[in-house]
Amino acid sequence: MGKFVITKRSNGEYQFNLKAGNGQVILASEGYAAKSSCENGIESVKKNAQDDSKFEKKTSSNGKYYFSLKATNGQIIGSSEMYESTAARDNGIESVQKNAPDADTDDQS
Repeated sequence: MGKFVITKRSNGEYQFNLKAGNGQVILASEGYAAKSSCENGIESVKKNAQDDSKFEKKTSSNGKYYFSLKATNGQIIGSSEMYESTAARDNGIESVQKNAPDADTDDQS
C-alpha cells in the first residue's frame, strides 16, 4: 500500500511525496508555505487521482516522459519522475491511481 510522506525543505517549505508500496516516489508536490496547505494538497490528490482527465501527459525537452496531476481549478498538485518510455509513464499514472485513494500520511516534518 502506498503512503504520502510530508517533509520540510531546507527553505522551510513543506512538500509531500506519494510513495508506492515498494518505497518508490510516484508523485512529488510543489513546496507549500504552510503544513495545512500541504495536507490539503494530499486530499486533492486523493480526490483527483481517479479522474483520467486530471493527468496531463508530457514530454520534457530532453525527450523523457512525465506527467502532472491537476486539481479541478487547473493547478498542478504533483508531478512524476522522468520515464524512458510512454508505457512506463502510463504505468506511473496507474500506480498513482491505485495507491493515492487509500494511502496513509506519514508526517516526517
